[in-house]
Amino acid sequence: MRSNTSRASGSAWLTVLICMVAYIFSFIDRQIMTLLVDPIKADLNINDTQFGLLHGLAFALFYATMGLPIASLADRKSRPLIIAAGIAFWSFATAACGFAKSFLHLFIARIGVGAGEAALSPATYSLISDLFPPHQLGRAIAVYSLGSFLGAGLAFLVGGSVVAFVDQAQTTVLLGHTFSGWQLTFFIVGIPGILLAACVLALVKEPWDGDRVQSQEISPTMLDVFKFLILERSIFARHFIGFTLAAMSLYALLSWSAAFFMRCYDLTPGESGFRLGLIVTAFSGAGVLSCGWLMDQLQRRNIAAPPFVTGVIGAFGTAVPVAALITEPSLDVATALMAMAFFFSTYAMPPSTAVMQVIAPKNMRSRVSSIFLAVNALLGMGLSSALVGFGNDRLFEGQYATGKSLAMVVALSALAAIPILWSAVRPYADRVASKTS
Repeated sequence: MRSNTSRASGSAWLTVLICMVAYIFSFIDRQIMTLLVDPIKADLNINDTQFGLLHGLAFALFYATMGLPIASLADRKSRPLIIAAGIAFWSFATAACGFAKSFLHLFIARIGVGAGEAALSPATYSLISDLFPPHQLGRAIAVYSLGSFLGAGLAFLVGGSVVAFVDQAQTTVLLGHTFSGWQLTFFIVGIPGILLAACVLALVKEPWDGDRVQSQEISPTMLDVFKFLILERSIFARHFIGFTLAAMSLYALLSWSAAFFMRCYDLTPGESGFRLGLIVTAFSGAGVLSCGWLMDQLQRRNIAAPPFVTGVIGAFGTAVPVAALITEPSLDVATALMAMAFFFSTYAMPPSTAVMQVIAPKNMRSRVSSIFLAVNALLGMGLSSALVGFGNDRLFEGQYATGKSLAMVVALSALAAIPILWSAVRPYADRVASKTS
């Protein structure tokens, strides 16, 4: 076991950085679709609700369900191999999106993207928890989580440029088939992931130790994992519900902020992508790092339940600026409000992960993480994007319909998370105290 006074090695930080790069690639492949909303809708003849299902639910279905068996493997088998296989699979699936000719075809391809990405986070969280002592865990998780926002930022920045470039040709003929610009975009962003998978296999090593070897011999079943969650329900029920509601805000912002700027302020995909790329890279990146730093500072000062306190701060900080977007006519002011919302929406990520790594036994961590990610994906990701699309189609009209739908979903989910997360402070603090006494 690693002592509380030890420090992580350089190879541990290298592993985090490589996994962060993988997270960057995953979010580029996941997010590029948001800049392609209008050409996809036009070519496939679908509405906003259907697009929300493609971006959210289709991805979330296997992202959630495949995470459980993959996490079970991650508790017993080579985690670098699992990560590399997932990267290769989602990269092929992203490229396959470019062959879609109907809503159903694209839905199935997006399911494949989610299935591949399901391998990354449970295995990575388990690796990080073995490589870092408790007082460095917040920063390590924050650095890994930073990859999601760098990836989303690059998806907007580079994706906007790629979309503008391929749209100039309108259509392209490859191997006797005609492809639209949005289809070529999926090819361009998907294929490089194959090289990354090879790099993971070459550079990331499994930190086998006595505890992990022993845990394989007495590996608990999934029934044991669910019994553990029920036993610790005073923490995990609030953890699952509260952080999923907080994540709904983040997923809604990632799904529809590009359309918000394009529709409400008449920006092109390139202009919207550039603006959002800067916001997500700078403010979301700063947000997730500040969140990890804040958790570590609260831990050092013996503040009760740092992850849940940090989550409450993030939920409140997300709801306030988004609520002001509903009637904001100025593009510059709307950009500033969006930047604030993205900054605080990241506070749903490192704290939720830290709770699972601190409370769950080592030989259950991957599977507890996967169960949480399943709930988080199906409800947070799958529902939020579709709800904004439904609001656009059925509840609001006019130029600012997307802004109103986005503000409604983000603000309400963030505000609902606050009392639930706060109610977990005392149970979590008592449980941690009992483990260390």
